[in-house]
Amino acid sequence: MSKIRFVGLDVHAETIAVAVAEAGGGEVRSLGTIPNRPESVRKMIGKLGPVENLKCCYEAGPTGYVLYWQLTQLGATCEVIAPSLVPTKAGDRVKTDRRDAEKLARCYRAAELTAVWVPDEAHEALRDLVRAREAAKQDQLRHRHQLGKFLLRHGKRPTEAGPVWSAKYLNWIKVHVRFEQAALEATLADYLHEVEHAAERIIRLEQCIEEAVAQATPEVRAVMEALQSLRGVAHITAATVVAELGSLARFENPRQRMGYTGLVPREHSSGNRTQRGSITKTGNAHLRRVLVEAAWAYRHRPAVNGRLRRRQKALTLSEETKRIAWKAQQRLHKRYTAMMARGKHKNQVMTALARELLGFLWAIAVQTEAQFKVKKAA
Repeated sequence: MSKIRFVGLDVHAETIAVAVAEAGGGEVRSLGTIPNRPESVRKMIGKLGPVENLKCCYEAGPTGYVLYWQLTQLGATCEVIAPSLVPTKAGDRVKTDRRDAEKLARCYRAAELTAVWVPDEAHEALRDLVRAREAAKQDQLRHRHQLGKFLLRHGKRPTEAGPVWSAKYLNWIKVHVRFEQAALEATLADYLHEVEHAAERIIRLEQCIEEAVAQATPEVRAVMEALQSLRGVAHITAATVVAELGSLARFENPRQRMGYTGLVPREHSSGNRTQRGSITKTGNAHLRRVLVEAAWAYRHRPAVNGRLRRRQKALTLSEETKRIAWKAQQRLHKRYTAMMARGKHKNQVMTALARELLGFLWAIAVQTEAQFKVKKAA
């Protein structure tokens, strides 16, 4: 019977360094460097022996999951490793592609590596689309700041122009803001164009997200609808949560999810001394951002009205889902009131609420996925 071979791959845009560790111990061998091309990878896998005996790994990075998908299609077992959790020696001051590949193979054989969740191609496409919309929102904020500061520098302050960045406000700028210098007129026109273009871009991307969600599997759509029963979690937030996390049932408990988002506090304990600090932030920053934004909705007293009422009426939600959503409102608002009374800073309070909101998201998603499986089995 052939032995398992553990293959470490140090992947870059143009090259892949390859190393192999045989099962049962022994020296780790470097096999050199190959071009990062599908044909080169296929030939390399063919030379390493029976594909069913290969276990490959590489670190997550800017090259994405293309290599993972190719290796799995070839029949090899592959895992993508969290780079920050790869063991390192304190005295190791030499870093090369060859040594990195050998370390991956050695640690993979010793089961010392932590794999990340890898989405399928359809899920990855949805995640890229959601992140494109997030980038558009950041661009819109930057362009608005540029235009606003430009007007402030030249003493152009709106009078009776309505809320800032409303259609009435932008129309006021177009009608009443004029400069004698042609250079300033050109600057104003460019800033206005970028602000309007960013708004159009966001609308277009949100329409694309709705179309992508409509084409998702029934289970994914059911989870997204159930998550929208929560206060502060509308369509885009629910899509972001599912796109970034995939199946929420893969987490055994809410505490694992909290660690995944980096919302848990740092800790440095030794002996009888325990010291905790700010949150670790060693997790998914996109998910962490939308959770903190959603947490601000819980500073208001518990109620099901306005947009939340219309959203819950429009969606097909179970009574259990609504019960969990109402429990979330009561608990999180109570926590907000208690922490504010103790003099905590609002940002700290919202971070704590976001961490607890994760637990309710997990509970609703797990309950919805379980119900969907029962219906599917029936």
